Amino acid sequence: MHRLLMTGLLLLMCCGLTPARADDTSAKQIGMVAGSQPGTYIKFGNDIASVAKTVGLDILVKDSQGSIDNIKRINSKENATFGIVQSDVLGFLSRSESPEMRQVASRLRLIFPFYNEEVHLFANKAIASFNDLQDKRVVVGEQGSGNWLTAMNLLQLTGVKPAELIHLPPLQGVTAVLKGEADATFYVAGKPVSLFTKVGNLITKPEFAPMLANIHFVPLDDPRMLREYQLAQIGQADYEWLDRTVPTIAVKAVLMSFDFSGKQSPYFVQRCQQLAKLGQVLRANLGTLRQTGHPKWKEVNLDETVGAWPLDSCSRGSVKDSAPKVDLGRELEKMLLNQYEGFRYSIPAA
Repeated sequence: MHRLLMTGLLLLMCCGLTPARADDTSAKQIGMVAGSQPGTYIKFGNDIASVAKTVGLDILVKDSQGSIDNIKRINSKENATFGIVQSDVLGFLSRSESPEMRQVASRLRLIFPFYNEEVHLFANKAIASFNDLQDKRVVVGEQGSGNWLTAMNLLQLTGVKPAELIHLPPLQGVTAVLKGEADATFYVAGKPVSLFTKVGNLITKPEFAPMLANIHFVPLDDPRMLREYQLAQIGQADYEWLDRTVPTIAVKAVLMSFDFSGKQSPYFVQRCQQLAKLGQVLRANLGTLRQTGHPKWKEVNLDETVGAWPLDSCSRGSVKDSAPKVDLGRELEKMLLNQYEGFRYSIPAA
């Protein structure tokens, strides 16, 4: 089952494994893949584009279908230099049996961490722990979505194998659990989630009240999960209908890019310099973003460590540091070779 899903993801992602070419006519404009309207990713992207404009960076924020779509587009020939993804995408790709998918993972770099998105595992009360999902009917989200990515990653980390993986969007997933058509559903989003807030309203309807009595959030505190996720909690302050605090995990929304530090072509150098300028302007304007940008900027710590993500060196250097470095030895060899080829001499007669 997992092999089939990984094969499908490989076909989705590996249509191209190189960023936009050096002769891309829009190289001065920086493409950023974010998320769907009107989600938090796209709002963060617009905030970033606004402050970047103050230092002459022209960022084109693009809609996307989420983390997997963003990774695919960053590794294609599209002008998509960087984007926002869920932090667990790296571990998911790195554990793939496919060399191509592991290659994709090796070429990704973390620019900055952003904010937490809590994992809500909404289930009937017969599911007391994550291991209880074994041989059950589990809604994992629409294939390729962030919910699907996290659900599949957690199932791989723990070795739990449900009897059925159901691909539904969040509303239909929650409804399926309430009606008993599924045993559990995953939803990854920053708390409080409006959908779960409204679940508490079921108590006001006699025909729905018994449903509320039979559901809960499953605790997520398995040590295997904490290798890639942060410990978090869900409680009555988030959802009034809860009667206790539930430990869970959170995935980090992160800004990431293709690695532009490895080559000295004009295009790679230009992108690396642009990322250096971007890193500087985000650090300089973080206070402003916390005051005037999306409320989630208040959670952002640009120096926070996020799992196994390798750090992007371009955005952490100065524009000067990211300038092309001249290989004097190579240049000397080329110069001598040209001189040798251009100099014609004859051996004098005896």
